[in-house]
Amino acid sequence: MTEAEGSPPRPRRRVRWPLAAGLLVLAPLSAEYATGYDSSTGDPLALLGGLLLLAPLYGAPALLIREAARRLGVRWPGVLALAAAFGVVQAGVVDQSLFSESYRRIEYWDEMLLPTFVEPLGFSVYLAMVFVVGHVVWSFCVPIALVESLGPDASGRPWLRLPGLAGAVALYLASAALILSDHLATEADHASAAQVCGALATAAALVVLALTAGRRRPPLRDAAVPRPLAVGVAALAAAVAFNLVPESRAGTAAGLALLVLAAAAVGRLARSARWGGRHVAALAAGALVAHSVIGFLAVPLGDVEPLAKYAHNTVFFAGSVLLGVWATRRARPAGDAGR
Repeated sequence: MTEAEGSPPRPRRRVRWPLAAGLLVLAPLSAEYATGYDSSTGDPLALLGGLLLLAPLYGAPALLIREAARRLGVRWPGVLALAAAFGVVQAGVVDQSLFSESYRRIEYWDEMLLPTFVEPLGFSVYLAMVFVVGHVVWSFCVPIALVESLGPDASGRPWLRLPGLAGAVALYLASAALILSDHLATEADHASAAQVCGALATAAALVVLALTAGRRRPPLRDAAVPRPLAVGVAALAAAVAFNLVPESRAGTAAGLALLVLAAAAVGRLARSARWGGRHVAALAAGALVAHSVIGFLAVPLGDVEPLAKYAHNTVFFAGSVLLGVWATRRARPAGDAGR
């Protein structure tokens, strides 16, 4: 996903705008709707209406992360760091779920919170892991990888100019302000000033990391890599396993270990000259399909009829598979895929 030698011309507007719009919509679908955990599950009108808020909240940051990466030469490790920065801001500052002890009156919140709760810092290690990784993988990086794979000739260039960038910033700030104001008005637990400052400082450090280490080009080597299908299946299995780790200390440790192993494996494979855009697309597709698989096991908030729930799950599972196959076939078969 980097610019190849002899950079291509700037993609035409008729190519750039559909890709940008696709990312704006796919981000909330991947982040929120694929698992079908909310009360809107199975309700088409509620899902469409929800996009008015969720597309700016998830899609606009995804666009901004991608545009910053393409303009500043940030590679995938840096994109992950930028996504983590937004994830920390989302969970720690915007909806403040990271620091809540009774978020949205979810009945099983204590089961997720208490086993790894760090009282001096006021947050659960398990929830911090789940929230930040969820944003990094499903809110931002999976949609970016899939949409760029659908337009491989435009994947190395910016899609937005100054008005588009300003519009994305305005959309995100407006949606974030709505979420924050609703949280402050309806929730009893609010993040303290120290917690907000800590979250912002962490996000700033991640941005610095992205703009420094995230721009380095690792040396390539000629090593064998699995086929894209094998990469996608492995990503599916790893993502399902991560989503199923228990909320206990042992489960949290297992989740962190799985993340480290997955990052090491992908990092090693991506240093091969044989690693290409199709591998990146398959990796993202496997993660997206995993989210839709987990949706079959999720219990939606509110009163959702079983028929509506499983219809929702089936549609998103089929859509995830079809999108993954389409993106993998359209992606570049080999070469520099944005290491």
